[in-house]
Amino acid sequence: MRKVLFSIVLSLIVLSNMSAQKPQHIMLSDSARIFLLTCTPGEEVWSKYGHTGIRVQDIPHKLDIVFNYGIFSLMEKGFYVKFIQGETYYQLGIESYSHFIRYYGKIGRKTYLQELNLTSAQKQQIFDALMINYRPENRHYLYNFVFDNCATRPYYLIKNALQDTIISSYQGYLHQPYRSAIAHYTRPNSWVDFGINLIFGAKADQPMNNEQRLFLPEELMFFMSNAKLSDGTPLVKQEHIEPFTIEAVPWYTNCWTGIILFAIFMVVISMWDSKRHKLSWWIDILMGIIYIILLTIVIFLTFFSSHPLVGFNWRLILLPLIHLCARIIYFSR
Repeated sequence: MRKVLFSIVLSLIVLSNMSAQKPQHIMLSDSARIFLLTCTPGEEVWSKYGHTGIRVQDIPHKLDIVFNYGIFSLMEKGFYVKFIQGETYYQLGIESYSHFIRYYGKIGRKTYLQELNLTSAQKQQIFDALMINYRPENRHYLYNFVFDNCATRPYYLIKNALQDTIISSYQGYLHQPYRSAIAHYTRPNSWVDFGINLIFGAKADQPMNNEQRLFLPEELMFFMSNAKLSDGTPLVKQEHIEPFTIEAVPWYTNCWTGIILFAIFMVVISMWDSKRHKLSWWIDILMGIIYIILLTIVIFLTFFSSHPLVGFNWRLILLPLIHLCARIIYFSR
């Protein structure tokens, strides 16, 4: 579920592209499609339960975006205290579908798409509700792990639009306790499982009813796959898996290419300095400033970002080492 700055920037980009059309007032075309997206669990603790989003695609309006209720920020003032107190606020974000799929694909997580069997009026109602939710005064909500999260919000939006009873033959964790359902995802990590069982009280042993179990993204996905309306109409028109692919990285954006070019640059500069018997001290000062900036950014992201891929990059150590080795050429003349 969480990539805070990344998703916020994407939201601004998407909305700026849509601003001329005033998306909150768009009337979807008859060919518009709405999908429930389910991302498979990740390795990080916060991503172990999977993730849910809603995709709205309307080709005539050049619209293909994902509404994501899983945005949060560790940089929020008093975040940890609020989290412990159960007063953490999440928010609804918007990003392009291509960005959403590319992000989860790159970290090895599949995305299941379920196109919902809805009328034009129901699609419009869901889209309008999402845009109302995205207004600045509405987009933040008090997050609750089991009662109000990235999976429960899309479910109730869909249910309200249908104005009908959703019947599903899928049993899953129906009538089982919360503890058992959550343990399915945490048990591979014994310490996480231990911590969850330590802090969960007696309420976690209460059996879940038909809707309470849908706080788990995969449980919601299986529920919808087997869901029908009161007249027997399947709720899901079609479904497929979005394969994750590793895109070819242009040679000039490859990390090792940059390091090699930097090494060549430093060796050339040092050889030139050695030949003319004069040190280009401004290079050392400039690179020293760059090292400090990079180190500051890495430390900041390591401790304050919720993005799953950020953290200390050991390759950065190579830069000052290459710099030092190259300068030995000058001093060993």
